[in-house]
Amino acid sequence: MPVIVEETPADLQFREARRAHSSLLAASEKRCLIWIARRLPAWVNSDHLTALGAFGMMMVGASYAFARWNRASLLLAIIWLAVNWFGDSLDGTVARVRDCQRPKYGFYVDHVVDSFGAVFVLGGLAISGVMHPAVAAGLLVAYLLLSIEIYLATYTLGTFHLSFWKFGPTELRILLAIGSLRVFFDPTAQLFGSRYLLFDVGGAVSIAGLLVVCVISVFRHARALSRLEPANRARGS
Repeated sequence: MPVIVEETPADLQFREARRAHSSLLAASEKRCLIWIARRLPAWVNSDHLTALGAFGMMMVGASYAFARWNRASLLLAIIWLAVNWFGDSLDGTVARVRDCQRPKYGFYVDHVVDSFGAVFVLGGLAISGVMHPAVAAGLLVAYLLLSIEIYLATYTLGTFHLSFWKFGPTELRILLAIGSLRVFFDPTAQLFGSRYLLFDVGGAVSIAGLLVVCVISVFRHARALSRLEPANRARGS
């Protein structure tokens, strides 16, 4: 009978992926984050910042949910988006500046937290009354599909894409904050002679954009992998 050897975590080979980040604010944001990281108290570590970012995202979702009864909570969502940016963007920078990186742990925890964060935010928007629940659900599905594609590409190709078409997480937070401020004054927008919820319009555009990026990325990465592993070599392996 064949002997099955189970791999232990110590046997697994991990290659840290190259980070590809070319968003509009990437360069200036990096300088800002390094400046902050070098001045943080020593007792503040990456885990603290990850937890702060996760809490900020939960509070963004809660603020949107409470907008159903009090639209002023949309302004709180903007503040919590800033808190989320601080924690989520700074945790990895602190680890790199202090040379205490844990690439496997950091990659796993950071992106599991991001996935739960998307559920909180879009769940809050679904409750809020400023976005139709179906649009929020569609946006969540599109986000998770693109996330799955990114993580699979990171594992197979060794490059982790943090931005597409000059937009990354920070730019998306800014757009969401601007939209929240606009909705605080007027939740609707006129389009083709009719009025719609502004976040429904933005959500529909976002769904289309995320799906287009996902499909393009799938074809591009599948082609790259096909070139790395030609069919004739695969048949002979």
